[in-house]
Amino acid sequence: MNSIAIVGAGLGGLACARVLQLHGLDVTVFEQEVSADARAQGGTLDLHGDTGQVALHTAGLYAQFRELARPEGQQMRAIDPRTGDVVMDEVPAEGDDFRPEIDRGQLRGLLLGSLEPGTVRWGHPITDVTKAGRLTFADGTARDFDLVVGADGAWSRVRRALTGVRPEYSGVTFVELGLDDADRRHPDLATLTGQGTMMTKIDGKALVAQRNSNGHIRCYAVFYAPEDWAAGLDFADTAAVRAHLLERFAGWHPSLLGFLHDLDGGFTHRPLHVLPVPHAWTCTSGLTLLGDAAHLMPPLGVGANLALLDGTELATALATAPSVGEAVRIYETGMLPRSIETAKACATGLHDLLSDDLRSMAA
Repeated sequence: MNSIAIVGAGLGGLACARVLQLHGLDVTVFEQEVSADARAQGGTLDLHGDTGQVALHTAGLYAQFRELARPEGQQMRAIDPRTGDVVMDEVPAEGDDFRPEIDRGQLRGLLLGSLEPGTVRWGHPITDVTKAGRLTFADGTARDFDLVVGADGAWSRVRRALTGVRPEYSGVTFVELGLDDADRRHPDLATLTGQGTMMTKIDGKALVAQRNSNGHIRCYAVFYAPEDWAAGLDFADTAAVRAHLLERFAGWHPSLLGFLHDLDGGFTHRPLHVLPVPHAWTCTSGLTLLGDAAHLMPPLGVGANLALLDGTELATALATAPSVGEAVRIYETGMLPRSIETAKACATGLHDLLSDDLRSMAA
């Protein structure tokens, strides 16, 4: 039986492991973080009917997903940044389940819970990967596998064994903030946000707020900036970051600036990096990539969906192809063209996100 290692316990890697185990294949997931709750897993995401939901059907987890999903999270609102007026409010129709929302942490928990005990080896950072499928760990030990799958995200170590290409700064930065128990503690901002996503933008700047579960709202200040724009700005100093953002968003309606004033906790700097388009590599029998490791693109609602689809398609190919090498070839033949076209669309979507067209809801 072929031995398969997945590096990274994100959504795509876990989906791949789940389907491999459904087919009775041996797989181990190595994750550098020490536990499933070592860090926050990010905000909400929408699972698309033609990608992420297809993957969950393949993984046999669609029914459990539906129990956690929030169809009402498909609501999209646009607010005029100068007046605070609502210029668009699209509420999903009854029975519209094409893009229901779910918290990333909830989805990851669902996938983790579906795996056989001991599948994920926590606290196993990788220091080296070879094309022959050898993994070297931080403790100096090494293991050989018939296939190593790089599901280790934007700064993938596995990718370095296949290509020297690295992510590049996109020219756009995100600053994240959060509101807790928003309906009770921040009712005006909760009303502005609605049940899904609220966007307001002008002059190359945007505020995007998204409803999460348990009354939490995540908001992102988005703007064009040089890579070193925050030099000298201490993100541990919430007051200083707030003052900088209020100056950058000067002239916006006070109701919207409330997101910057009333946050719970601090600000988090998230500069946006992407892989070049197109991005590909020479097919190699013992190595492949999925998710952000393969096609890091702007976070406009498709990355997690593609990662899930990548993982389940790779696992299906490994379960049905006559050899590991043929499975990798089949998988990459479908995945790479799809990711290139999607990355092109996301590049356009990032431009739309920061355009003045309030009805262009790229996020």
